[in-house]
Amino acid sequence: MSLVLPQTLEWIGEIPGTLRLIDQTRLPGECVVIDCVALEQVWEAIRSLRVRGAPAIGCAAAYGVVVGIQSPLPVDASAVVERVQQAADYLATSRPTAVNLFWALDRMRRVAVEHARLGRDELLQRLLDEAILIDQEDRAMCAAIGRHGAALMPDEGGVLTHCNAGGLATAGDGTALAVIFAAVAAGKRLHVYADETRPLLQGARLTAWELQQRGIPVTVICDSMAALALRDRRVQAVVVGADRIAANGDTANKVGTYSVAVLAKAHGIPFYVAAPSSTFDLSLASGAGIPIEERKSEEITQSFGLQTVPAGVAVWNPAFDVTPAELIAGIITERGLIPAPTTASVRAKLDQ
Repeated sequence: MSLVLPQTLEWIGEIPGTLRLIDQTRLPGECVVIDCVALEQVWEAIRSLRVRGAPAIGCAAAYGVVVGIQSPLPVDASAVVERVQQAADYLATSRPTAVNLFWALDRMRRVAVEHARLGRDELLQRLLDEAILIDQEDRAMCAAIGRHGAALMPDEGGVLTHCNAGGLATAGDGTALAVIFAAVAAGKRLHVYADETRPLLQGARLTAWELQQRGIPVTVICDSMAALALRDRRVQAVVVGADRIAANGDTANKVGTYSVAVLAKAHGIPFYVAAPSSTFDLSLASGAGIPIEERKSEEITQSFGLQTVPAGVAVWNPAFDVTPAELIAGIITERGLIPAPTTASVRAKLDQ
């Protein structure tokens, strides 16, 4: 069964045009789209998790640069280049951990600089074309990740995932969920266990919703139940997404992922990461250098409007944690599997 819903993100029109997004903060209760026609709207959508997931953030940021330079339209090509730099610098402040954001913004900056001698209108079109290309590349990468990862899933059994790494997190079918979608399409009989993923419940709200739309059996569990599910062999494999991967394979993903990886190792269950090559940050030797976003305390103290922590109590709310490479059975990329990742094996695969 196909998803009957709008695209996670899409560009409407030419220039000037509109970035249309599913507002993921409204799911699963209602599926609502929002139209971004101002740079500030795109920044807010990324910051507030209306659009989320590293690949989707990258695509949204690329389109966001186009949004930022079209109202009003610059008078000439040099003004376009200046506005691109300003828009990219501004969008880069929205979220610090997902490397795809900065990768996409750098691509947009590069196009502006390399084609600065073109006329204004042609340069604007080149920028829109680049954003569309980033979108299309992401869709193709999702499909390839699914193909490479499907064989790693059991023919029949349970698969655990944490947070949301599906179509809502990308322009295509997702990363971790693309593996599951492809495995099911190949005839494998999978039952997905989705960690609810505190404090914003991306697993309960988003992953379960996507799987339900596809007709794939899914059971939501509290994050604290993962150990029991693994011990009792309800789960035969774990697959998650990633927001940034260091050169040695250390992987930043939604907070709680590290705990799942430790548990999987303890119970002898393979733990896979699914991510495109754009999620690797080879400038960082290890995960120790990955910046970890800390979000407002209200996400914990007043989750979904309900006061759950006494007033005045201190709160620590990191959005991500880092899973060491030695806990990862393999990283599934669009170029193939990196088994037991190391600095050498990561470099070898990405250089192909």
